[in-house]
Amino acid sequence: MIDKFKNFQAQIVPNPLSIEVVKAEGSYIHGKNKKYLDFVAGVSVCNIGHSNKKVFRAVSNQLKKYSHVMVYGEFVQEPSVNLCELLVRNLPDNLNSVYLTNSGTEAVEAALKISKRITGRSKIVSAKNSYHGSTHGSLSVSGYESRKRAYRPLLPNIEYLEFNCDDLSVIDGNTACVILETIQGGAGFITPENNFLIKVKKRCEKVGALMILDELQTGLGRTGKLFAFEHYEISPDILLLGKALGGGFPIGAMITKKSNMDLLQKNPILGHITTFGGHPVIAAAGFETLSIIIKNKLSKKAIEKENLFKELLVHPLINEVRSKGLMIALIMKNNEIANQLVINSLNNGLILFWLLYEKRAVRITPPLTISNSEIKKGCKIILSVLDSI
Repeated sequence: MIDKFKNFQAQIVPNPLSIEVVKAEGSYIHGKNKKYLDFVAGVSVCNIGHSNKKVFRAVSNQLKKYSHVMVYGEFVQEPSVNLCELLVRNLPDNLNSVYLTNSGTEAVEAALKISKRITGRSKIVSAKNSYHGSTHGSLSVSGYESRKRAYRPLLPNIEYLEFNCDDLSVIDGNTACVILETIQGGAGFITPENNFLIKVKKRCEKVGALMILDELQTGLGRTGKLFAFEHYEISPDILLLGKALGGGFPIGAMITKKSNMDLLQKNPILGHITTFGGHPVIAAAGFETLSIIIKNKLSKKAIEKENLFKELLVHPLINEVRSKGLMIALIMKNNEIANQLVINSLNNGLILFWLLYEKRAVRITPPLTISNSEIKKGCKIILSVLDSI
């Protein structure tokens, strides 16, 4: 199967991890001959663990009724409406209309378009070392040139600021929107400091620009709040979700106020189109996933588990543990140690992963449902691997 995988399925890295997955359940992924404790959760996707029975039941029940029936927004489909309503009821009043997409990067694309439409402006401000996706517009506003150079020309009129900077003059009267990750992911899990997000929001309000927060990775309980912006006493003009919202199924969402969203209905009509966005089967999975996170208070439990990780992960080769809830990055002494930790941990039955830009970092983003005993088991493997380096 590995030969077929390499011959017939497109590859994006020279040496993929290549686990032959047989099944996945809870905090574990079962390979052909080995069981792995998963500290990555599909890169912050499987917040409620793998193969959640309630989600599977919701999907199965919806499949018995219907799957795709019409392109986005034409027919009333109960699962999609229910998911949108549940999101809105757990968000600030200004975020009261939801556009469902197939992925997070599509939500980013929709947000960039609607920002230009609302403001009548074209300039977009993003942050250096940001990551917002790999489609054309999303890549254009991602702030890491070496990943973009081969695909230029990209969108014009993009400017950048330093995350956590004091000088916000780049946000001016020509700016349509500022798009930021609430916590920078690929850069090394960088959290906002010194009221940075509040300052950006005030600057946006002053010049008439929109503030977009990308919570594709930080949303849905990952950081200890249902949405990471709740830590920082602000509400964005546009919120973007993806990854964990589908409980393992592909989904994204662009959320703003209804008067903004209504602009997609005219001049021109069909201002943003998707065939499969809001798919009823995926929406059923999303509704069940969000319900589980809320009912089981997984956000709060993420903080308790974060503290256990930080208590256990003390080692001379770990320079720093950066964390917000169960969004944890181990910053190693150098990138070679980070590589060895990921590879050798995999050989010992533990899945860790890298970050996009910060090469010294090792990702720990386990399911929010992970048990304390599983945390201890995984940390024991990490420390043992580091002892052997």
